[in-house]
This record gives sequence, structure tokens and C-alpha cells, in this order.
Amino acid sequence: MKEKVLLAFSGGLDTSFCAMYLSREKGYEVHTAVANTGGFDEEELKRIEERAYRLGVTSHVALDVTREYYEKSIRYMIFGNVLRNGTYPISVSSERIFQAMAIIDYAQKIAADYVAHGSTGAGNDQVRFDLTFDVLAPEIKILTPTRDMTLTREYEIDYLRKHGYEADFTKMEYSINKGLWGTSIGGKETLKSEQTLPDSAYPSQIEKSGEEDISIGFDCGEPTVLNGKTYDDKVALIRDLERLAAPFGIGRDMHIGDTIIGIKGRVGFEAAAPMLIINAHKMLEKHTLSKWQLYWKEQLGNWYGMFLHEAQYLDPVMRDIEAFLLQSQQQVNGTVFLRLYPRSYTLVGVDSPYDLMKTDFGEYGEVNRAWTADDVKGFTKIMGNPMKIFHNVRKRNGML
Repeated sequence: MKEKVLLAFSGGLDTSFCAMYLSREKGYEVHTAVANTGGFDEEELKRIEERAYRLGVTSHVALDVTREYYEKSIRYMIFGNVLRNGTYPISVSSERIFQAMAIIDYAQKIAADYVAHGSTGAGNDQVRFDLTFDVLAPEIKILTPTRDMTLTREYEIDYLRKHGYEADFTKMEYSINKGLWGTSIGGKETLKSEQTLPDSAYPSQIEKSGEEDISIGFDCGEPTVLNGKTYDDKVALIRDLERLAAPFGIGRDMHIGDTIIGIKGRVGFEAAAPMLIINAHKMLEKHTLSKWQLYWKEQLGNWYGMFLHEAQYLDPVMRDIEAFLLQSQQQVNGTVFLRLYPRSYTLVGVDSPYDLMKTDFGEYGEVNRAWTADDVKGFTKIMGNPMKIFHNVRKRNGML
């Protein structure tokens, strides 16, 4: 009997090569699976399935983990206002973990001897897939032909053509990874520090002009209302917001950061819905959370994003951070008003029953109601004591 391989299959050049190579050259019984985290529609999934069978695989499945991805990752990134290096909403890197978990779970169900992926040796995804596979199913061995053979794009195309598979891989100037929480764009200009992507490289083109007012409502930190329409399905809200805002060219940027393997990397991205949701949520929190809740959320949100990016999702500390983030959202309720323009937006304001500005204690810079002038004088004097002591001792010892 042939040994069985489950290949994580996207239908791109690398995984197409792997599907044919593992079957034809290595003699494995190759099965493929695409784990959809929101980046593929039904038509695309059908094309991927057709390609898999044209490449000679034994079976192919589509695993839909979009809602699991939202429930177990995206909503915590919203709670934590997670933007890697203050810029990137961790689109593709967070998806890969859930794709890897879905793939290895299916590999166990079909009793695969091996699991394979098409990552190269120069990026982050190889670590994300390998680590997740090894933690969850150490008994299943991992195959990575593209990485192990250090293959070029030209070699893979020639190999597929030689064995009767023709596909239009040559016209792809950029590597585009589309998902529910944003789309990444890599290639050409992203490989050079002094260049940026042209408008034509982005999948969504700027089609709207002028300005447009929108509103996003939050219930315990989760987006549930868009322009007055209530959504039970948060995934649908994210998609509708993306369709509304992407034609303005909102959410485009270039992320520069440290890769898991230690080198610096650049990637372009467009993520209109994630950027609007995160920044609207952050503004609502400024109105509804205390000073120290905001401070510690920022610290833990940064750690959560870093761990997620670096394939540490399965570390138990991530569940602890999630518990903190979830607890912090109890009064993050209300509506945020935004104004969209081509390439930019403005956070106009919020309306919340938990708005800490709306109290009887006073109005900033205007009037105090809950304390007197003498209260402030005494408070200020006591607050200054540690600094007064420090400078008094320095002066006593002749230090200016």
C-alpha cells in the first residue's frame, strides 16, 4: 500500500508542484485540503478543487474554519486592538495557525502518514505550519519539497509543463493572500526598502470620492451593528464593511517587521474593515474603560499579537491573556461614528451609556463638582512629596 500524504493546498504554484511531485516522483497517495479562513469564495474553491484533481490527487476537501477563526482569534485581536508594530492587523499570520490546525486535524481523521505544505525556507509560514503540526500530531511526519529542494519558480513551472500540466503562473507579479482579516501583497517593491507598492498592485481599486459617514456599534467589545443594521453573524459584518470601505482605498499600508526566523521583512496589505473596527473599538474604550484597564490592555494586546504572529497560539498563556481581554470588555458598549474619505478616515465621536465623560463629577477644563479647590491643593502637595524629597537630598549633598 502506498503511504498517504495530506497536502495543505491553495492551488498556487508551490502547492501545485508539491501535489504532482509527491505523487509522481515519491509514489505517495496524495490527498489535498484547502483550509478556508474567509479568503476564498465558492467559485474560487471550485477552481482549486478542479486544479487538485487535474494534478492527480486521490481526494480533495475544503475545510471552512472562518467562524472558528473569528471566534478564537479575530475577536481577541479586536479586544486587544492588535496592530503589529502599530501598523499591521496580523492578517495572514493569524490565519495560518487556524489553517494549520484544520489541516492536521483532517490528516488525523484520514490516518495520513505524512502532512505536507508548500512553504519556502525564507518566510514565516514554514514555522507556523511545522510547529502547529508537530505540537498537535507529532506522530505524523512533515514533508516540504519546495523548501527542502530550494526550488525556483521557473523550475516548478517547467516541471509542471513537462508532465502535461499547463497553468498561467507566469503573469503573477505579486503574491496575494486574501483573508477575512485583510489581504497581504508581496513582491517587487516590497523586496526593496526604498520603494512602495503602486496602486495597481492592490486587489481593490479606489472607486469612491467625496466623503461618507458610517457608524459601527459594539456589544461587549464585539462589532454587532453597521450603519444601524444589527448582525448576528460578525463575519458578515466584517465582509460588508470591507465592501463599503475598500473602494475608498482605506486600510492600505506597508508593514516592516522582524520575521520569526530573524530577518527583516516587508509586506504590503489592504485591510479596510480591520483598521476601521480596531480604531473605532480603541476610541470607544478610551471613553468606557479606566486608566489602568487601558494601560494593561495595551501591554497584553501587544504580547498577544506578537505571540500570535510568531506561531505561539497554542501556548497556554494565550488562553490566560484571552481571559483578561474578554473580562475587560463588559462595558465596551456603544456606537462609534466615522467619516470616510479617499485613502483616509476620521473618528468623529462615540455614543455610549458607559461613557466616563458623562458624569456628575465635573467637566474637563470647565467646572469641578466633586472636589474643592482646597482638595486639589492638598492632593498636589502630597503627590509632590517623593520628588521634593529626592531633590532635597541631592541639594544637601551638593548636587544640582
